Amino acid sequence: MMRIKATIATLLALAPGVLHAAEPVCISPREFSSLAAYALPSVITGTGKRCATQLGPDAYLRTNGAALASKYATRKAANWPGAKSAFLKMGAKDATANQLFASLPDESLRQIVDPLLEGMVIQEIPIEKCTTIDSVVRLLAPLPPENTAELIALTAGLVGRGTDAKVGQFKLCET
Repeated sequence: MMRIKATIATLLALAPGVLHAAEPVCISPREFSSLAAYALPSVITGTGKRCATQLGPDAYLRTNGAALASKYATRKAANWPGAKSAFLKMGAKDATANQLFASLPDESLRQIVDPLLEGMVIQEIPIEKCTTIDSVVRLLAPLPPENTAELIALTAGLVGRGTDAKVGQFKLCET
């Protein structure tokens, strides 16, 4: 269970200020699921880049990662409203940056968020976890994108303790 928690926390540390926030950011389960679904293409792409030297030529991410990221990307627009809400909540600790992000048109903000997500994954994934992550991605790949995002959100809720589930600096709570 700790390995799952560490992997989810690493993969979902998706915005500036989240890793350094004193108080966990409160995100509803729906926002968390939307954020996970929106981020999956960038997370998969970033993971594939980060782990390229660690995985064998037959590894799932090396052989199927691009196709899987593309499959998940088909739902990005539908997941953007909830993901945007979660992203803005995570940025609330820096009022100036948050105001700037909130004032941007959605397409401009997405052009910032997408490479940010991928870059953070590339920086944050421990290289020694690549084989495990590759196995998890392979196991989740047959699921429809929305089921994968829901499974991530449910797992995060199971990993958390008490009335509010906390994963890294995210606090899953009803808002």
